[in-house]
Amino acid sequence: HELLLCSNTSCCRCFCVECLEVLVGTGTAADAKLQEPWSCYMCLPQRCHRVLRCKKDWNVCLQAFFTSDVGLEYKAPKVYPAIPAAKWCPIRVRSLFDGNATGYLVLKELGIKVEKYVTSEVCEESIAVGTIKHEGNIKYVNDVRNITKKNTEEWNPFDLVIGGSPYNDLSNLNPTQKGLHEDTGRLFFEFYHLLNYSHPKEGDDWPFFWMFENVVAMKVGDKRDISRFLECNPVMIDAIKVSAVHRARYFWGNLPGINRPVIASKNDKLELQDCLEFSRTAKLKKVQIITTKSNSIKWEKKTSPHCHEWQSRCSVLH
Repeated sequence: HELLLCSNTSCCRCFCVECLEVLVGTGTAADAKLQEPWSCYMCLPQRCHRVLRCKKDWNVCLQAFFTSDVGLEYKAPKVYPAIPAAKWCPIRVRSLFDGNATGYLVLKELGIKVEKYVTSEVCEESIAVGTIKHEGNIKYVNDVRNITKKNTEEWNPFDLVIGGSPYNDLSNLNPTQKGLHEDTGRLFFEFYHLLNYSHPKEGDDWPFFWMFENVVAMKVGDKRDISRFLECNPVMIDAIKVSAVHRARYFWGNLPGINRPVIASKNDKLELQDCLEFSRTAKLKKVQIITTKSNSIKWEKKTSPHCHEWQSRCSVLH
């Protein structure tokens, strides 16, 4: 099926050509194709276009849409008793597919003291970043596929297990995706069995938390299989609510408050200008996902502006 993409570079929406012919009127799609640039119906000030109407609570409805396909109902996670402040102590963390040690960084920024941070990562550049930035406080154990139960018993106990397996073969944006049970998609099961190895022993009431993250744009069957193994349904959270970047992700886990609405704080940088260095001027308020690739925020259309300017010259982010 053919789709119309909005030309507004701060918008990530697309519209089905056949649907527009039915909802807005015959010839609508043809007229839109002649417009360059074309602003979609969510970007226009007019909120009603024949049958197509923008709801005031559309963002709430969208959130409900992604979380309504819950599949099976699972037992609520165990609620641990609160620990008195006098008994608080640094936590022990296991991080799988750790990347640039962002888990460790976030824990530090939250003021959570970490006694031990054991992580699995195969990218040498990421390992170098984590080692240098965090002054050797991270213990690297390399490939998750080489970790045995004996290894885990030596490192246990853990208070928190986090991870997000590679999404290349799970994302619908990859035309050659192989799904959950092939190639890199199978690495999810490494998270699953290492999570089971990390669980506290039966009868131990010491709090144990975990979280798994992956893309929203995955096949329904893959999502249901992940939920079935982890025995819980995911929550969708988009970074756009607390940052200048669109990044919707599914999160499975037993963290307290994981289902709460995400609300920005006064310290969150919600627009691109807030994130740029001095002398750079943003031309957009919000952007799409930024990666290490130089073309992650780059448009081919001559009518599409660059993200920002530096010394009166157009520039890109990566």
